[in-house]
Amino acid sequence: MIFKVSSAELLKGLMDVVKAVPVKASNPILENFLFVLKGNRLEITASDSELTLRTVIEVEDTEEEGSIAVPAAHLTELLKELPDQPVSFKTISDSSFECNWNSGNSVLPFFPAEDYPEIKTTDENAIKSTFPAQILAEGISGTIYATADDEIRPAMNGIFFDLDTDSATLVASDSHKLICYTAGDMKTSEKSSFILHKKPAAVLKSLIDKRDDDVEVSFDSGTVLFKFGNTIMVCRLIVGKYPKYRDVIPQNNANILKINRIQMLNTVKRVSVCANKASNHIKLDLSEGQLEISAQDLGFSIAAYEKMACDYNGANLTIGFKSNFVIEILGNMNCDEVVMKFADERRAALIVPAEEEADSEKICGILMPITIS
Repeated sequence: MIFKVSSAELLKGLMDVVKAVPVKASNPILENFLFVLKGNRLEITASDSELTLRTVIEVEDTEEEGSIAVPAAHLTELLKELPDQPVSFKTISDSSFECNWNSGNSVLPFFPAEDYPEIKTTDENAIKSTFPAQILAEGISGTIYATADDEIRPAMNGIFFDLDTDSATLVASDSHKLICYTAGDMKTSEKSSFILHKKPAAVLKSLIDKRDDDVEVSFDSGTVLFKFGNTIMVCRLIVGKYPKYRDVIPQNNANILKINRIQMLNTVKRVSVCANKASNHIKLDLSEGQLEISAQDLGFSIAAYEKMACDYNGANLTIGFKSNFVIEILGNMNCDEVVMKFADERRAALIVPAEEEADSEKICGILMPITIS
């Protein structure tokens, strides 16, 4: 294998896939990048067997095609220390290759490409669609924090993609809170669904966050493939049945609070400093034109409360929540004002951005209350 390439371009290619390299692999070959050189195209693959990333970069002066597995950590660290300049690669024996730059070179080992595991992709019956990268990234960002760490119910550890012919809804829940993100720009030719584990979801979000093009999506019963630019991401799906989330979305909560999101977020943060550290309980007292948020920790004889003016339409109500859940939901919305809808102190509250109410409630949060004394 012989080729020449810009060190910056090669490093960018490696960084596009390096997140799939395991820190400590059960199979040592996975601690390497797989290089496959065909003509002037170098295909770079990284995998931890559950998640695979692959990209293609253009190279020059190809003299010998071939494929080898090269040490990911060593090569990445070497290129990070090089200023942008042409570098050439050449295999010099059956087990080592040479990297040359303007003022020096390095000799590193490589391993047979045949030892690298074959990457399974989607089958011929896979469902295909195209999602705008920014909408997909926004949907993941708006829901991933609500996923669970549940060994008994693995389906809760991922984002549920509920796809239809006119829209898609991304759902995440840990049983205490549930977040739904709906977008009309994401749809499929037929009603379908899959569950994407939170780890590859976070990797995908980081890779497409600043892209303004589309992401091609292909999935079957066990695998999903995302393609964007010259990069593809393949990962195993969570196999299981997601709960019927639509059944728990409140429909007739008659007590309605409209309030500035940042003001309420900051108030909850201040008051929760005095909440019991084990329970994180806060109390909301609602009356016409006023919201009082309070917390106390009897064990340390500390307490705090703060009153806020608000737009509240409903009966006087006292309801409790875990402060960290309220902070997460309010902190992950991007609106100026939120609307919170309550039935009573025992049933789930619905939280939506105020400006989205007439626009099909693009994102909504459902939060279970807690019993307060």
